[in-house]
Amino acid sequence: MSVVLFVDDEEHIRLAAAQAFELNDLEAELFENGLDALARIDEQLDAVVVTDVKMPSIGGLELLKSIRELDPDFPVILVSGHGDIPMAVDSMRIGAYDFIEKPFSQKHLIDTVKRAQDKRRLTLEVRSLKASLTGKSTLTGSLPGKSPAIEKLKSKVQMLAELEADILITGDTGTGKDTVAKLLHDLSPRKNAEFVSINCAAIPKDLLELELFGHEAGAFPSATTSRYGKFEYARGGTVFLDAVDMLPIETQAKLLHAIDKRTITRLGSNQPVELDVKFITASHLDLKELIRQDKFRSDLYYRLAKAEILLPDLDDRREDIPALFQKFVVEAALRHNKDAPEIEPQLLTQIATAHWPGNLRELNIAAERFVLGIDLELGHELPVIQTGKPLSEIMAEQERAIIASVLAAHNGSLRETYETLQISRKALYEKMQKLDLKREDFVKVG
Repeated sequence: MSVVLFVDDEEHIRLAAAQAFELNDLEAELFENGLDALARIDEQLDAVVVTDVKMPSIGGLELLKSIRELDPDFPVILVSGHGDIPMAVDSMRIGAYDFIEKPFSQKHLIDTVKRAQDKRRLTLEVRSLKASLTGKSTLTGSLPGKSPAIEKLKSKVQMLAELEADILITGDTGTGKDTVAKLLHDLSPRKNAEFVSINCAAIPKDLLELELFGHEAGAFPSATTSRYGKFEYARGGTVFLDAVDMLPIETQAKLLHAIDKRTITRLGSNQPVELDVKFITASHLDLKELIRQDKFRSDLYYRLAKAEILLPDLDDRREDIPALFQKFVVEAALRHNKDAPEIEPQLLTQIATAHWPGNLRELNIAAERFVLGIDLELGHELPVIQTGKPLSEIMAEQERAIIASVLAAHNGSLRETYETLQISRKALYEKMQKLDLKREDFVKVG
């Protein structure tokens, strides 16, 4: 949780600031001098410094310079009763986040601190993302969120990743099937071997078997040399077949043989090649319905679905949407070498309550448009309500989703949440307890 480091040599000012921070659900640490505050600073600390300018030992400007030597991006807000234009200009020139002149209103202080906290969180997120670009995917990094649906998914992925069973991933378009497949590989004993991803819908049918199984020299007129297929290339690792529902029936038969026997035969050869691979497949279509239409082999389905993972739609994890959007904004800013723009809580609330039929993919595109300054087109279509449930259960789910999304949009701030929802603080507490919502789950950690 972000903390405010408040530095002032006058006790009554420290106590007044502490009361203001507490009333606004902000955690604060109070310091009588700048040296003690400086000892708390490091590059990973999620914090904002608010410091008086005129103090004994070390003044605010000196403290600002020392902090910037430790971390040039650390937000420092200067407060002074002796402020003038030259001092404000000088403080901003050397890197102050903002300059507040006494006397100031509590609202002005709190608003400035919250903007600085948002900036600090984005800085820490960018650093974290940059550090992880060359590393393996992790459970939390690949599947961000704290909704019951995503926590259940994390547990299942963790369990299945350690097993040698082949896995079928199903879910609507844009739910992240390729991400989960890569995660299953990176968490498995095969993580140091190849992960070979094959989009069955993107390979022409007449080239599909050559891509999967390979060929020998002379197998056809243009085959001057032998060539490994994708399956053989993945030896010791994982084969991911995305859009497996697009495989022609004749190729399905050969895939069934490869899975059953763990061998393949290159085109133009009679010599079987042993396979040491784990198969992960994915489909956004109902394979059982395709079986009924004679478009998919039932025996292949039961081989693929020894273990099955169903990915939740965003409508089933609505409380995760604000954090996901923020993550996508930071990633898009990195791709385009831009600063991540500030996201107003009102916009984040609208995003959290909009319908996203394209799921993660559509939300990611919206984040990229936001970074590029392109207007967002937020639909107002309500999510489809699942039938077969009692009205009380449906209403509780909708209420939980709305409260969770507003909490997330305001970084866990209870005051801003009950004011946005126009209910009392007591009513919010009671609803959160009833719906098993915890404030700390919505406080974004840098």
